[in-house]
Amino acid sequence: MKPLLLAILTLLFGPDCYARIDRRAVVNRHRIVTYQTDTLSPAQVGNGHFAFGMDITGLQTFVPFNTLSDWGWHSFPKNEVERAQHYRGVAKQVGDRTIHLDYPDPQQREISKWLARNPHRLNLGRLGFRLLKADGSIATERDLHNISQETDLWSGVVTSRFTLEGQTVEVQTACHPERDAVGVAVKSELLRMGRLQLFALFPYGDGRYHAPYVGDYKADDKHSSKITKKSAHSAQITRRVDTVVYQAYLGWSDKVAIRRAANSPHHFELIPQCKDNSFSLVCEFSPQQTRPQTLAAEDIIKQSAEAWQQFWLSGAAVDLSGSEDPRWKELERRVVLSQYQMRMNAAGLWPPQESGLVNNTWYGRFHFEMIWWHETHHLLWSRPELAAKTLQVYRRFLPTSCQRARQQGYKGARWPKCTADRDVEWPHRIHATLVWQQPHPIYFAETLYRINPNSETLKQWGDIVDATAEYMADFVRYDKASGHYILGSPLCIVSENTPIAKTKNPTYELAYWRYGLEVAQRWRERVGLSRNKRWDEVLAHLAPLPVEEGVYVTYEGIPNMWTKYNFEHPALTGVYGMLPGLGVDKAIFEKTLSRVLSLWNFNSVWGWDFPMLAMAAARCNRPQDAVDLLLYDSKNFRFDAHGLATGGPFPYHPSNGGLLAAVAMMAGGWDGSQGATPGFPANWHVRAEGFQRMQ
Repeated sequence: MKPLLLAILTLLFGPDCYARIDRRAVVNRHRIVTYQTDTLSPAQVGNGHFAFGMDITGLQTFVPFNTLSDWGWHSFPKNEVERAQHYRGVAKQVGDRTIHLDYPDPQQREISKWLARNPHRLNLGRLGFRLLKADGSIATERDLHNISQETDLWSGVVTSRFTLEGQTVEVQTACHPERDAVGVAVKSELLRMGRLQLFALFPYGDGRYHAPYVGDYKADDKHSSKITKKSAHSAQITRRVDTVVYQAYLGWSDKVAIRRAANSPHHFELIPQCKDNSFSLVCEFSPQQTRPQTLAAEDIIKQSAEAWQQFWLSGAAVDLSGSEDPRWKELERRVVLSQYQMRMNAAGLWPPQESGLVNNTWYGRFHFEMIWWHETHHLLWSRPELAAKTLQVYRRFLPTSCQRARQQGYKGARWPKCTADRDVEWPHRIHATLVWQQPHPIYFAETLYRINPNSETLKQWGDIVDATAEYMADFVRYDKASGHYILGSPLCIVSENTPIAKTKNPTYELAYWRYGLEVAQRWRERVGLSRNKRWDEVLAHLAPLPVEEGVYVTYEGIPNMWTKYNFEHPALTGVYGMLPGLGVDKAIFEKTLSRVLSLWNFNSVWGWDFPMLAMAAARCNRPQDAVDLLLYDSKNFRFDAHGLATGGPFPYHPSNGGLLAAVAMMAGGWDGSQGATPGFPANWHVRAEGFQRMQ
């Protein structure tokens, strides 16, 4: 009977319906190999909460790439004027209320500026080689030959090879899967000759808005770096950067002479005393005073390989190699490299900044509206554990978000827009009036409940869902003239390009409000509570999505939308793509999508707009458009050799996360979709396993 059943299944569905994907083959065909340093695109090793960027040597020898973490935050000391000022927000008229919002205060300019720059993410330190030529001079990258660097995605190990004056150097670099530690193993005859040395260099915080290389290496008198412990095989350097104190632990395999360089009190030279051609080093950073258990580089390399193999074998997978469209390989490359990037840069204790742990953008802070693009894919790819710590930000910030709502005269919890490891909003008119981040925790809670539909999930997220919805129901204003509850000004919408004082009833935000309140009611019913009457009142009379000329528009009454506002995020397409389409007229939406695809300026959008459009196309049964959008040739949606994406300040990880979310939806389906891999055209023969259906 079983052989007969197997034969029938094979005839009906093909031999691949039950065969598991060879995940290692999929990953290995996209190994990263480069032959020169890209000064803006480092190779990286990392574990989600710590990452180390490197140039072609396997360290930060010639390019000052960054070593960033979840915990490394710095604030400049306040001057006398800043200490004397106490920011309380700026009074703004909101309907019939006067509310203090987080605008820059013209009466307290200094403290407003200080809050904008602080805290900022700190570069923990730079580690590089000091390569000496035969004449004793220091080599430059131009002196290196036969250069190659390979990132083995399956193991997370980067192998760098080059020659200096005929002598081969091989370097392996890896990151510990749990600790903030880098392991380096070197093989070269230059070690025996004393011509391969190392250096460690520590910067001050720079507080720059955008910084490809983070840190001020010239402010020697503003911080300290001291060797506080030393042994034959290790040294501990204690760093004091104003109120921030952390340790850099260095451990090595052979004897090493360590000395402070003459040019800076924060520059240390490490000179191995090797008798053979191999040497290994571990550099670990920690905010703790107590030294952690000693690590060896070889152990880090081994544990990295074990952890990355476990990652690749977990969750979902997709194999596009059977497709007739020759572009399958580029899309699959983007998918594989995006998984690597997001595992390194977006699986930590806090939501990632948009550039992850590569460099600093927006002072290194994270954006609450971007959490959807950074974390949703982890859930859809059946790896909820990678998002678990990050999503706890809603638990940690719930008390302060409730306080923010109370101070503004609202019920519930008002989530911030842009912040760091403490819930203090950066004063900015966009931050004060943006609202599309508000329903996100309800979306996450519902997705997590679909994965684990049990009482534990309801208990973990119930009060967060309730407080979020309570604010949403209180935030809308009743408009007597229309008889509707409206989203009114001052209001900043997804695209951030419309007049804040005039914008009302934006399509995306209205749809997300309806979704959030309806799902919140569903959560009440799951725990035996009756529906909230106020929420039902708002749902029954919430303003309809604005329509003009038979299509949805960005907001109610927008002038010249298709010529003046056809740039930035086409967020109105998210109502039936990202979102499941509650309150959306499907016929109107399909016309809207067609008009957006025809008239939008795709050279003036952001990276996650293409996945958002692809998800909309998939729901509208336009799979060819969905694939074309994920491969759209725009300067704002390109993926370099390392998988780092454009689409905003480089690199822009919402592009990667959005791509993964869209592919998960197209491969795994969504509520109401039919058949396997419903988002792909018929000539794309896609093998997929392990995906969660999207809402």
